[in-house]
Amino acid sequence: MNNYHKYLTVTPAEEAWGFYLTTVGYSRTNPNQAYPPNPEHPLTHSFTWNKGRILNGYYLVFISKGKGIFESALTEPSLIKAGTCFFLFPGVWHRYKPDADSGWEEYWIGFKGSYPDELMNKGFFDPKMPVMSAGLHEDLLTLIFKILDHVRSAPLGYHHVIPGITLEILGLVYALSQHKNPDGDLDGQAIARAKFILRENLEGPLDMEALVRELAMGYSKFRKLFKQATGQSPNQYHINLRLDKAKELLSTTNLNVTEVAYQLGFDSVFYFSRLFKKKNGVSPKSYREK
Repeated sequence: MNNYHKYLTVTPAEEAWGFYLTTVGYSRTNPNQAYPPNPEHPLTHSFTWNKGRILNGYYLVFISKGKGIFESALTEPSLIKAGTCFFLFPGVWHRYKPDADSGWEEYWIGFKGSYPDELMNKGFFDPKMPVMSAGLHEDLLTLIFKILDHVRSAPLGYHHVIPGITLEILGLVYALSQHKNPDGDLDGQAIARAKFILRENLEGPLDMEALVRELAMGYSKFRKLFKQATGQSPNQYHINLRLDKAKELLSTTNLNVTEVAYQLGFDSVFYFSRLFKKKNGVSPKSYREK
């Protein structure tokens, strides 16, 4: 995925709704790359490690790869690793950065409103404990992608839809942080991580051998466990994710069939159309027309 962010214009109608988003985005920081990339963001959101920053809204930051450090006026420095979420609270000084050796990949959602105020005041999310472990959970990534897709395509009324998805994310993060997988289920954790990585990389075929090396597992064992868990081979699972994404793009964007095929990394429109029809019973063109 390419770096992407957007700062949303908020109208009185969104404020009256009681829950609205102010910004969403994704960013990859490579090892030894300067952080943060302040020129890409407004002055109200720029910061340096030495000075830190204070914001006037709530933010959820999810790290999907790499590691780094986070601290705030209310907390000691905390190690942040892949699968960790941390919250930024209005009026609370904070700073964070990726480790220079690893870099990291981050997603963020900024939000405000009377309903988030009420939710935060009930103690489900505590400024004194802003770091929560959600793990590399496929459903969490799916919901984040759904918000990013809504903001990119800007369908009618999306400003009032994305707060509901954000609330679902908050509920999932809270639940995952409270009910962790048993530490002994290493194979289950590896398959969950693999599913997350496959969903995060929909722009083309994935090197499965490289994925298996990242999981520190033999390929034959990985393939057997993955098929037991999903009913599909890793490659077929990934192709189906890409085809499902194609359906979504055909339904919610103005991209033509060729653009959809190449955005998802298929070698040719003919190959993409053949796979799409085999899975869905109709060609991409007919699916869009319907």
